[in-house]
Amino acid sequence: MADGRPANREPAEALSRYLRPEDARLLRAMTFSPRMMVDGALSGKHRSRLRGASMEFHEYRSYAPGDSPALVDWRVFARSDRLHLRTFRLETHLECHLFLDASASMDFRSEEDGLTKLDWASHFAAGLAYVVTLRQDRISLTIFDEGPRAFLPPGGTRGHFRRMLSMLDTNEAGGRTDLAGALEKSLPLLRRRGTVIVVSDFLADPAAVFQALAAYTHRGYRVFLFQVLTPAELNLPGSQTRRYVDPETGRRVTAHSDTVRTAYLEEIEAHQRALAALASRRGIGLVQARTDQSWLAQIRDLTR
Repeated sequence: MADGRPANREPAEALSRYLRPEDARLLRAMTFSPRMMVDGALSGKHRSRLRGASMEFHEYRSYAPGDSPALVDWRVFARSDRLHLRTFRLETHLECHLFLDASASMDFRSEEDGLTKLDWASHFAAGLAYVVTLRQDRISLTIFDEGPRAFLPPGGTRGHFRRMLSMLDTNEAGGRTDLAGALEKSLPLLRRRGTVIVVSDFLADPAAVFQALAAYTHRGYRVFLFQVLTPAELNLPGSQTRRYVDPETGRRVTAHSDTVRTAYLEEIEAHQRALAALASRRGIGLVQARTDQSWLAQIRDLTR
């Protein structure tokens, strides 16, 4: 650990019910991709090429009209009679703002799957925070339902990571969803531009959600959406009379699966298409994941 980073051994605080030792070993090989970065203003781990900085020498290049004479290497000039400039790389932190939906609808699970949507989302959040912290970057966490329920400002230390894990470990699903309202109320909490990642089932009006997200993109945030649904929500399996319960309102409806399945599948497919179309139109990244898929694979793809 000569460079002071925790990447070479397992930090004790890396472990919680959402992050097993074997998961952490796989995550240590991943890096948070600079392609997701919007604005790096701090000196840190990810490099952005800046001439005239004093952080790390990169290479020489020939002098061109308009270049600052202060960057000329006069010792090289004395040996070669040619003007060369020293160029440098400045290392910059990434700042990631993670939003986690903890409304009552996130407590749903398929009968054949052991994970609720909130379980899957919390595994994903813990894993992403681990990777970001290993890279000495900064991450914030906002847990929301109708509005921001809990907020941890950006940080990148092990202590900060431990506090984030504690928030995830003690968090429970509950409350109604107002995704658009929660996003609007959460924007003033953020102080520095960066990457916004929203993890939710996105069972809300797509137009209202993307109208709220427009305030983030207009301010220079790069936005990624991770929609997590159960296989049952996408397929509505079974051929029998069932009782359907809205987890947020408690409303109950009894119907035969065959009676409602065709109409339901048309509705959910239209909803998914609307989300994808709006995301594409607004330049927002969208991943539609399922609870029976690997959250580790999603982080791997995100951090490439």
